[in-house]
Amino acid sequence: MSAIVAIVGRPNVGKSTFFNRLIQRREAIVDAVSGVTRDRHYGKSDWNGKEFSLIDTGGYVLGSDDIFEQEIDKQVELAIEEADAIIFMVDVESGVTGMDEDVANLLRRANKPTFLTVNKVDNTQREADATEFYSLGLGEYYTISSINGSGTGDLLDALVKELPETIEEESTLPRFAVVGRPNAGKSSFINALIGEDRYIVTDIAGTTRDSIDTKYNRFGFEFNLVDTAGIRRKAKVKEDLEFYSVMRSVRSIEYSDVCLLLFDASRGFDGQVQNIFWLAHRNNKGVVILVNKWDLVEKETNSVRDYTTKIKKAIEPFTDVPIVFISVLNKQRIYKAIETAVEVYHNRSRKIKTRKFNDVMLPIIERKPPPAIKGKYVKIKFCTQLPTPYPQFAFYCNLPQYVRDPYRRFLENQIRENFDFTGVPISVFIRKK
Repeated sequence: MSAIVAIVGRPNVGKSTFFNRLIQRREAIVDAVSGVTRDRHYGKSDWNGKEFSLIDTGGYVLGSDDIFEQEIDKQVELAIEEADAIIFMVDVESGVTGMDEDVANLLRRANKPTFLTVNKVDNTQREADATEFYSLGLGEYYTISSINGSGTGDLLDALVKELPETIEEESTLPRFAVVGRPNAGKSSFINALIGEDRYIVTDIAGTTRDSIDTKYNRFGFEFNLVDTAGIRRKAKVKEDLEFYSVMRSVRSIEYSDVCLLLFDASRGFDGQVQNIFWLAHRNNKGVVILVNKWDLVEKETNSVRDYTTKIKKAIEPFTDVPIVFISVLNKQRIYKAIETAVEVYHNRSRKIKTRKFNDVMLPIIERKPPPAIKGKYVKIKFCTQLPTPYPQFAFYCNLPQYVRDPYRRFLENQIRENFDFTGVPISVFIRKK
């Protein structure tokens, strides 16, 4: 599990520009996902060999200043609660504002590493102006320019020194996390599994601050069920706050092997649910999609086939994902959901012997080689599965730079057709032989 870093501050101080600048730097950022709505962002980052998740809290631009301040307070409180470190961004052009002081008050009370970051400092005059931010009482500050990137290296050097070490979980049991929007039925699903069941062995407090691992055994499957959804102070967070869902989902997803993405059939597979799906995908976790409250859906207008087609259209090109239609209330197919998750877990840890992999893939490549570009012919001579915790494959050839994305997708599809990796993201690398 990597640490979580949140960027907070009032709107229009340059948080998103800073975030976007980081994600464009290949050495700093491994991956990034554009968020749910209103520019919520999540990125997987790496600096000086230390990996962390980066969350841009965005800025609300709706409604009056009052609404504004309430929403920003909520986001800052949640960031304080969930993140391991906080980048508090202010703007040298406008100086210290009342909203900056409010955020600073919240941060001073929190016992979290906080990095006061003064943005838009791109000349010596502004460097001198930045001294007024000492008045916020947060100690030293870092001056940066999101636009041209000056100062970001010093800030990130200091940041990664304060982050906790990545936690490697010792348990060999699979970890299944139930994720999704608030009020989709996640807690009811877990209660339905646990409530009637007498196979529970122990409840272990998780390594993160608010995840509970329940050791669970059913039909001979033993695994840890991870419930991180809204364990603390849920009442204080507005249920429709996208940021809340994303932050809680990040924790749950990173802490799991397989994500059971549960959503309410009557609300549909909307943008927020899709965002959580892509978080799991970008983190290379197994995924099972659970369509809850299926018993309440009008079957004449919504057949299982039509609904499945809609979901698969939304998650293209990663469509090799199991979809289980359940009703938590009636306990319909809830054990089928667990059985499917166990299958996905086995798929994620599947290892294919190199000889067998070559015997299957090389004849396919021979029949359909990569298209020639500028008269250059690519010859793939060897392929192997890499020794990583999730499926990654390397294909070795003479001219890797000429292999385009459509051919990578072709290779992935052929791997999926010949080996069972249902529910698991696959990475395909083309390397110089």
